[in-house]
Amino acid sequence: MSDEAGITAQPLKVIKRSSLARDLEEVFSIARENEVEKIVAGLPLNMDGTSSSTTEFVLKFVELLKAGPLPVLTWDERLSTAAVERLLIEGDISRGRRKEVVDKMAASYILQGYLDSLKNSPQ
Repeated sequence: MSDEAGITAQPLKVIKRSSLARDLEEVFSIARENEVEKIVAGLPLNMDGTSSSTTEFVLKFVELLKAGPLPVLTWDERLSTAAVERLLIEGDISRGRRKEVVDKMAASYILQGYLDSLKNSPQ
């Protein structure tokens, strides 16, 4: 989630995958509860920019999200987990604790990249 001004991203939670219908409903529920204006989905591309089977899965999920009430866009998530892992290691966070928080922090990192791009783009 970002702050109201769209300046900073903060981690919220990790949705544990269960079924497609439940996963979608949880995303929409979180969006409603937090008055979300837009959904930014991380797009897992290969390092050379090509798609993988995971990319295709995410794109199918994004298409289902787009059937909902909010605009949805994708954002390149390459190296987001690695960057977060590096930060957590530098912060001397234990391996067990890193495992607990890496996914939601990576999501925050992805959103922050998107928010920063908005600040840096010509209006």
